[in-house]
Amino acid sequence: MQVLYLILGALAALILGLFVFSLYLPSRLKIERSLLMDARPEVVFREVDTLRNWEHWSPWHNLDPEMKITYGEKESGAGAGYSWESKKRNVGKGSLIITESRPYEYIATNINFMEQGGSKGYFRFEPAGEGTRVTWGMEMTVGQHPARKLMGLMMDKWVGKDFERGLQQLATASRG
Repeated sequence: MQVLYLILGALAALILGLFVFSLYLPSRLKIERSLLMDARPEVVFREVDTLRNWEHWSPWHNLDPEMKITYGEKESGAGAGYSWESKKRNVGKGSLIITESRPYEYIATNINFMEQGGSKGYFRFEPAGEGTRVTWGMEMTVGQHPARKLMGLMMDKWVGKDFERGLQQLATASRG
C-alpha cells in the first residue's frame, strides 16, 4: 500500500511540475526553415504562388493521395485558396488562402486546420548568387492551456521536418 502512495505522490508531483513549467512557455510559436535553391526567385515564387503546384512539392499532399482538394476561383496570388478533406486523421480537413503576394519576394497565407484552429504561414524569397534562399515559416497561438503549450514544444520538431522535406521537394520542382 505504501508503494501505491509513493507512486501516486510521484505522479502528482510530476503533473504539478509540468503545469508550473508550462506557465513559463510562450503562448505563440514560430517555426521556420530555409533552403538555398538552385533556381531564380521568379521560378520558385511562381511554384509557390500557384496553389495547384503544391501537389508536386507540399509534404502534406503525399500523406493521402485520395485527399479531396477543392480550389477557389483564383489560381494564384492574393485571394487564391483551396480546401482539403481527408479520411486520414493525420491530414484531416482545412483550408488555405494566400493573403499577400509580393512578386518574387514574399507570400503570406492563412491556414485553417478545422480541428486545431488556424495559423499564419509565409514564404520569403531572397536572391542568393544564381539561386534563391527560400524561407518557409508558420506562426500560431497555442493559448494558455498547459497541455497545448507543452505540445508546442514538439511542434518545431514535427512541422520543421515537414518544412525541410517540402523545401527539398520545392527545390526539385523548381529545377524543372
